[in-house]
Formats: sequence, structure tokens, C-alpha cells
Amino acid sequence: MFRTRIKICGIRDIESAIACAEAGADAIGFVFVKASPRAVTPDEAFEIQASLPPFLSTVGLFKNASVDFFCDAEETCPTTMVQLHGDESDQVIRQCGPNLIKAIKFDAATIAADLARLSKIDEVDAILVDGSTGGQGTAFDWNALKPHADALELPLIVSGGLTPENVGDAVRILRPFAVDVSSGVESAPGVKDLGRIAAFCEAVRRADAS
Repeated sequence: MFRTRIKICGIRDIESAIACAEAGADAIGFVFVKASPRAVTPDEAFEIQASLPPFLSTVGLFKNASVDFFCDAEETCPTTMVQLHGDESDQVIRQCGPNLIKAIKFDAATIAADLARLSKIDEVDAILVDGSTGGQGTAFDWNALKPHADALELPLIVSGGLTPENVGDAVRILRPFAVDVSSGVESAPGVKDLGRIAAFCEAVRRADAS
């Protein structure tokens, strides 16, 4: 049976990281963006990473960072994958790959061109489409992405406004490779709710089974 992978992003402490593993998440994300309420330093992320059980992947998230900062962070805390979440040029994407996820914001007018361009960059291993429309639990109509998702050859990760209550719809409509959640499993910005993490993972499993 096909199984949707699960990434919980914005992890800032060991307790939340372990809860993700116990709930059945496949990956956790460290946000290396100082302005974010979910930011951690590479040193802090390394301490969390050192406490993880086997087979839980880690993803380092960067946004419009310099290549030097990227390299320094990855040297301090080498993650399984990296995620570029800004307006990085194709040249920077190539310099930061491989094992790279490139995130883009969903825009009906540009989504086809964005996916086509990124699909031609060898260093991009998966594309994350952020469909958030503003605010926790506010996701857009996933049907708008479906024809583009069906045509995409690279693994698709969907994010933006996902919660335990609505992630099943995204999974059933898009059948993505993975789903990515952050604020949807929080009790406050940057504070993970362990119960909602477990509920999110269970909701994905139920959608896969259906």
C-alpha cells in the first residue's frame, strides 16, 4: 500500500522530536531562519539530532541564506536533507544540492512554469508546494494543484495550513509523496502540541488506508 510520508517542521526541543518519532513521523525539520519563532541554531539542532532514534530523517530549512551560512550550518549539523524556502536562484540551488527540497508558494498563474523549471535542476530531489492562504488551519483548495501534481515526476510534498482535521483531504485528493506541517500541530507559535502531532500522523494513516 502506498504510504504518505510525514514531516513535522519547526522542532526546537528533544521532547518534541521524540514525540514525532513515536507518533510515526518520517522526518523532522530544523528552521535555520533567525526571524522565525521556530528558529534554532545549528548547535541546538545538533544536540536534538544526537538524541534521535534510528531512521528518523532530519531536514535543515533555509530561506535566502548565503551559501557560506548554509555550508557552515551543514558542517555543524549535517542533516539528511536540506530545504530552501526562499527566492533562491537556480545557481544557489545547485550549490546547495544534492539531497535538496525546493519550496515554492502556490500561484495558479505561475505554478506550471515553476514546477517545470525546478524539475530541470538535477540537484532538486523533491518539490514542496506551500498552499497556505494565511493563518493556521487555512489551506487552499487542493483540487487547484491536482492536475499539476499528477504531471509532476519529482516527489511532491504539500504544506500550508495543514492540521489533523484537514490533512486527510489533502492526502486523498493529491496522493503526495509527503505532507509537511508546522503551525498546525502547535499550541502557540513555535510550541509543539504533542497530542496534535500524534493526531496528525494518525490522520495521514487513516487517509492512506481509505
